[in-house]
Amino acid sequence: ERHDSFVAVTSDSKGDTTTSDDKEWRDMISSEPGAKFPPEANRYHLYVSHACPWAHRTVLVVALKGLENVIGMTYVHPTWQYTKPGEDEHRGWVFGSNDGQYLTSTSGSGSFPTSWGEEDPIMGAKAIRDIYERVNDSTGRYILPVLWDKKLNTIVSNESSEIIRMLNLEFNEYASNPDLDLYPVTLAEKIDEINHWIYPSFNNGVYRCGLASTQECYDVAIDELTEAFDKIDLILQNQRFIAGDKLTEADVRLFVTLIRFDEVYDIYFKTNTRSVSKSPAVLNYVREIYQMDNVAKTVDMDMIKAHYYTSHVELNKYSIIPRGVNFVGLLNEPHNRES
Repeated sequence: ERHDSFVAVTSDSKGDTTTSDDKEWRDMISSEPGAKFPPEANRYHLYVSHACPWAHRTVLVVALKGLENVIGMTYVHPTWQYTKPGEDEHRGWVFGSNDGQYLTSTSGSGSFPTSWGEEDPIMGAKAIRDIYERVNDSTGRYILPVLWDKKLNTIVSNESSEIIRMLNLEFNEYASNPDLDLYPVTLAEKIDEINHWIYPSFNNGVYRCGLASTQECYDVAIDELTEAFDKIDLILQNQRFIAGDKLTEADVRLFVTLIRFDEVYDIYFKTNTRSVSKSPAVLNYVREIYQMDNVAKTVDMDMIKAHYYTSHVELNKYSIIPRGVNFVGLLNEPHNRES
């Protein structure tokens, strides 16, 4: 499950939009004897973006499990830049700075403080691309999240679906909330089944809509997304969480798409057949998760919007960020999910 906006999405000859799936960085942190990457406090570091939903999955699990003092974390700047200007045309994630300067979009529009992103505290890299090239990456896809091993100086994984399972299982001796199990054995089959249909039609479906290059491609994607939204809505009208009565990994993966839906995807990716704010069961579900301990601090809607509206110059040449209707404000209102 890989995605990094324009980098990873292509349309095949049938008009279907697909996500490429390079598998080079797929190691696992494991408690097994002799494991190359054993769980240790302060050994691993996550490179993430406030905007990227795949990175947000990992940030959310760190927060829910109480691993903030165990796993380091650095947020990149939301506005993509040319990563090797003058050498090639690659645009991607760069680090920020406290130098008081400003960046523009790659079309030369806007003015965005470098302080919107953090500096790389480990190797002083200027772009995520630099980190990949440091370990002789051959994929050429410089995506987030990146789970870095400070001891062996290498990338452990950039696959969010696997990183969140490592964070859920392997660091309980260090976690402040070790009893939370987001992938319990009793629900594993159900969670996998839900992930199997929500990912292509909904998590990735918003991108399939927004980056479609033909009307036919868009029509297929929006029909599948609308059907998936309605299925999610119906489930949530009848049970508290997407896999049953307990918060699980499936909710983490769903939440990060729903939280971006009204402020970004409805507008920018043309997914306006449905809306979270107009779907009471879905809205209250998002409210409940948002109001859980430590979750709200993982959501920075200003930075989410800054990335989408300033990085994709093909869709928004002048990098105008729409004001929106304060969707996050709705999330602070009481929910009814306990009744």
